[in-house]
Amino acid sequence: MTDSFLPAELVEAAARVIEANRAAGRRIAVAESCTGGLVAAALTEIPGSSDVLEASLVTYSNEAKHALLHVSNDVIDTFGAVSIAVAWSMAQGALEVTHADVAVAITGIAGPGGGSEKKPVGTVVFARAERVGDPADVVADKHLFGDIGRSGIRLQAALCALDLLMPVSGDAPGP
Repeated sequence: MTDSFLPAELVEAAARVIEANRAAGRRIAVAESCTGGLVAAALTEIPGSSDVLEASLVTYSNEAKHALLHVSNDVIDTFGAVSIAVAWSMAQGALEVTHADVAVAITGIAGPGGGSEKKPVGTVVFARAERVGDPADVVADKHLFGDIGRSGIRLQAALCALDLLMPVSGDAPGP
């Protein structure tokens, strides 16, 4: 992928995701906030990615999270947009509105503003939901990348999201 405008490490990670999910017979979806479509851009750099990528929803505003992914306003108001509860709801919502077997959500604070003492710039939360999985089995994580610059935070967040899209032992496609 020498002709990509994206960083090579991002495109290489996306290629691994497409190849592994194609081999597993899985369709994937992404619900992005702070990455603004960067994960989808990386995945679609890979020829034949339409075999695997079902959809990507960029839900940057809280209103979009609610309208497109059915994230409850109460959850957003209670926990904040950058929270495990919201990321999990985003991932579940992506499964609900697509035919994907697995969905990953990303929400965070890329900066330079918007951070707080409890949620500083560089805070990014991820969640993965699987159609055949137990909804009570929450796969979510919070990363504190630090204030490494907006582009650096977005790149690291996209790389983490791609890692979460890799099949794990026992993953199988939906019915």
